Amino acid sequence: MGKSDRENELERLKAILESGTSWPSVYLFKLIIPSDHRIFALVRGLFPDEARIFLRNSESGKYIIITVEELMLSADEVIGRYRKALDIEGVIML
Repeated sequence: MGKSDRENELERLKAILESGTSWPSVYLFKLIIPSDHRIFALVRGLFPDEARIFLRNSESGKYIIITVEELMLSADEVIGRYRKALDIEGVIML
């Protein structure tokens, strides 16, 4: 996904979050990353210790599906977190 496609997707998500969510709210981040310890450590570092993180391996074992449950204060905060995650090579947003 190109950078402009990514930005369009994030803007669509922001509009949905602003129109359908009262803030603060618990948000579920969903990401797919390659099964790589370095990439996992970078993604894990984006979330505070109190965030609930659930991991699942893909059937092939090539990817890790990450779900993070965290109390967020605004749609802008969610989008900012996704931007940081998507700057890490190999991270895909679900």
